[in-house]
Parts: sequence; structure tokens; C-alpha cells
Amino acid sequence: MEKSVSMLSVAEAKQRILSKIKLLGSERVPLVKASGRILAYAIFAEFDLPPFPNSAMDGYAIRSEDVASATRDHPVNLKIIGDIPAGGYSEGIVGIGEAMRIMTGAAVPDGADAVVPVEETDFTSRQVGAQLPAEVHFYRPVDPGSAIRPKGQDVCAGEKVLDIGRKLRPQDLGLLSMLGTSQVTVVRQPRVAFFSTGDELVPIDEPLSAGKIHDANSSILTALINQVGGNALFLGVARDDEADVRSFLSRAEALGVDLLVSSAGVSVGAFDYVRSVIEQEGTLDFWRVNMRPGKPVAFGDYHGIPFLGLPGNPVSAFVGFEVFVRPAILRMIGMPDERRKFRVKLVESIESDGRENYLRAVVDFSNWTVRLTGHQGSGNLRSLVQANALIIIPSAVKSLPAGTEVEAWLLEYY
Repeated sequence: MEKSVSMLSVAEAKQRILSKIKLLGSERVPLVKASGRILAYAIFAEFDLPPFPNSAMDGYAIRSEDVASATRDHPVNLKIIGDIPAGGYSEGIVGIGEAMRIMTGAAVPDGADAVVPVEETDFTSRQVGAQLPAEVHFYRPVDPGSAIRPKGQDVCAGEKVLDIGRKLRPQDLGLLSMLGTSQVTVVRQPRVAFFSTGDELVPIDEPLSAGKIHDANSSILTALINQVGGNALFLGVARDDEADVRSFLSRAEALGVDLLVSSAGVSVGAFDYVRSVIEQEGTLDFWRVNMRPGKPVAFGDYHGIPFLGLPGNPVSAFVGFEVFVRPAILRMIGMPDERRKFRVKLVESIESDGRENYLRAVVDFSNWTVRLTGHQGSGNLRSLVQANALIIIPSAVKSLPAGTEVEAWLLEYY
């Protein structure tokens, strides 16, 4: 019989893990592949946006003082001396009593200080190439600068537009495109190799036979790793055999990964070999945590590569990832471990075994209450599918009555 081993608190286990995780280096990537990546350096604008004064609408570039007296009953007539399409530019100068038709986004010509919308004139055609009249009637006055987007209105040259550590969003990529940035320097994406273990597991595309189950954790962990910013490398299912487990770890090392994750094989079962191989080939910092589900969580290293061993039951693997693997990957890319947390009230009483419990639940945001989603067994995945949050019951707490406030973690992508 194996001797009793004390369990770490969740907080201490997490601290030990993060103390061994380092920020990764940087790499240049095309802008079109940078969504969701983390900037390794701040970005400064090399020129103004807009880079030149341009029209905010289809209309006529004029001198505002020329139409100061214009009304519907007494319009002002201006001579049309040019036509500027979007993307076009005129070297002409708008003088006294003159105007140029101009399309949205086109550069405002010299001499003009305002744009009058076509709707406020007697010639409203926007058709490219249409014959312009010699004169156009203007029906109302405009202020200087009206309907003109001035140079540098959005961004000035030399201004910081995106800070280091920013997770790039689609709108960020749009701004960088306007600044002519085709590549960005981002934190290198962590390569996270993982494998499942167990003779009972078969791939999801193969039929089941007696005693076999499909491997759910490969799908769960692939999605979780990729969602948090890692590059998931699924190695397959290792048999309950020490040599096979060793070969999987060796393959991961050959791939040059930044983090190793396994599911199952780290408990005290007769066929749990992952923990013993890690102890032989590297170091094992800890392998039991005072939590439920997910007590048999292991942490150490394999030939210098950080290793996290998760339990085999799907809910335990999910919770173990959220509590330990997620913050480790975020540390690698320089992102804080921030979650959407809420204080909510229980609508039912809850019993606990005294460990730090992570329970599947549904938060009702209309009244900030929470209820459990059925049976909390670590193999019951449907109750996790039905949940939009995990609620945390602190260690040493055995029961909580209805109405008690608890902390809830909103599950991402709900």
C-alpha cells in the first residue's frame, strides 16, 4: 500500500506551477494570421490617419464664405471647375465663386475649406463620368471644416496606437492595415503537446467494442488549448504500458514543445504509468491537490519541459485545465490570468466533502442567482455542457444553505 501523501491547496499548486513557467520569445507573422496573438512590442503610427484632408460625403468642395448667404429661395451659384472621384486628387485650386464635385474619401482640393452635400444643391447626381453642369445652385450655408475629415483626425504620426501585451482583435488588424503594417511581432505561440492514456480508449471515428469508450479528452483539450492561445498538438492515445508512455513523451520532446499535458495515468492505479515515467526521466513536484473534481493533478518536468498531468475523467480534465493549464499558457504568452467572476446567490443548499469544489452550474443574470446542473460526478459531461459557470466552494466548507453568496467563474464561449 502506498503511503499517505499530503495534498496541496489549489493556490499553492498554482503558485508552484507558475513559478516554473517562463514568457516565450517573439516571432514575426503576417497580419492576416495575427488575430488573437499577443503583441511583443508597442506599435507607433508612421504617418497620420487620414493621411490627407478628405471628404466625409458626396458633395462639392467649396469656400464656405461663398455660400454664407445661400437659402432655398435665394441659392448661390458657383462655377464647377473639376470632378474628384474617390481615390482621386486634383491639383486645381478652388477660387472665389468656384466649386469641385467630390466623392466620399477623396482628397479635398486646395482652396476649399468645406464640403456641401449633393442633397443641398440642384445637381445631385453621383454617377461617375456624368456630364457636370457649368454651374450648380447651393441652397444652404456651411461652416468652415464642414464634412471634411482633417489630416490626423484619427491618428497622428508618432502616436502609440497599440501597446505591448495586447491581444489583437479584428478591429486592431484593420487599423494596422490602414497604417500599412503587413507583419507584426507577436509572442511566440506555445506549442502544447498532449496525449490521453488508457487501454479502454478508442478514437471517436472507430466503433466501440466491449469495455471500450471513446476518447473525449482529446477533443476537449484541443479546443481549450487553442482557445486560450496555444497551438495544440494531439499525439494520440497511449496504451497502459510504461514503454508506450515513454515513447509518447519522447515524441513530444522531439517536436520541441513548450508544454506537455497528459490526461489519466497520474493516479495510484496499477496501470497508471505516466507519473512513474516522469519521476524516472525528470522531476515530479506534486501529484495531488485538495480539490474536487481533479484531485490527481500532477506537475513536474520531462527533460526540462514543464509537464502537467490531468485526471482522466472528462470533467476533471476540463476543471484541471481551467484551474492550472490555462494560467500556465497565459503566463507563456504574457497575458494575465483574468476571468469573468461574479458573486451569486445559491437557490439551493449544497453539501461538500471539504475539498475546494468546482461545481457545474447555471447563473441567472436577471437576478444573480445560481443553481447546479444536475449530478456532479466527474464522468458526467452533460452537466458541464448545460453549465454556463463553475461555482467555487472553498476548502473546509462542508455545507452552504440556500441564499449563500458564492464565487462563480463564467465559462468562456458559453
